[in-house]
Amino acid sequence: MNKKSISAIMNQKGQKKLTMLSCYDYSMAKIFDTTPLDMILIGDSLGNVFAGHESTLPVTVEDIIYHTRAVKRGAKNALIVSDMPFLSYQASIEDALRNAGRIMKEGLADAVKLEGGAEIAETIYRLTSAGIPVMGHIGLQPQSVHQVGGYKIIGRTEGEIQRLLSNAKALEDAGCFAFVMELVPEATAKRVSEAVSIPTIGIGAGAGCDGQVLVINDMLGMSVENFKHNKKFLHLFEDIQGAVNSYISEVEAGTFPGPENSF
Repeated sequence: MNKKSISAIMNQKGQKKLTMLSCYDYSMAKIFDTTPLDMILIGDSLGNVFAGHESTLPVTVEDIIYHTRAVKRGAKNALIVSDMPFLSYQASIEDALRNAGRIMKEGLADAVKLEGGAEIAETIYRLTSAGIPVMGHIGLQPQSVHQVGGYKIIGRTEGEIQRLLSNAKALEDAGCFAFVMELVPEATAKRVSEAVSIPTIGIGAGAGCDGQVLVINDMLGMSVENFKHNKKFLHLFEDIQGAVNSYISEVEAGTFPGPENSF
């Protein structure tokens, strides 16, 4: 397999659906590297599923750099995209350039991802002009969840649809190579996807997007929670729970370690 490039990702629009999954560690990245997965996202979702926070807001640039470096050691083929965490780019363009540069130089990411639409288009333009590839993110923006009042579907009213279309065009014009659409009705997401020339990556946005992304912990069923946008391709919570209980039972019974595990 060859290393995925920005141009290869962009050229897949209308040709082949793109695939992306989140990843936070070397061991999982090594497994991903044996598959034809297109992109790996070091998402600020690590704040929820890795660190146990209630939201993504506590995640820092240092956290993203640490996890990106770990993933990069294991993944040689997929395009590595790293989230820019809350307040790492919103305060000023200078902050955005500095922090994106750190994620690229220290974390060795191939691209960064920012949440927002037209309001951050100038920031994205400055980043892309500096040679930093940018993936956008519109629809539900988890970093703004307190402002919008929770995890809400975006794009049901005509006003919301027009804002999504406007934001999508702003991201395209600013130089994004792709963007995520989160919690957007399927018909709306399809309409947005058809209005731009760059790939759209959906999460809870239906099959009309150019690709899909899921949080790895969700798609592997590593928690008991169920989300409408997610499909559990495995049920690892129950599998791991059963394995740990078996380990405890065998140790307590004295059957592990057995002769085959001893020297």
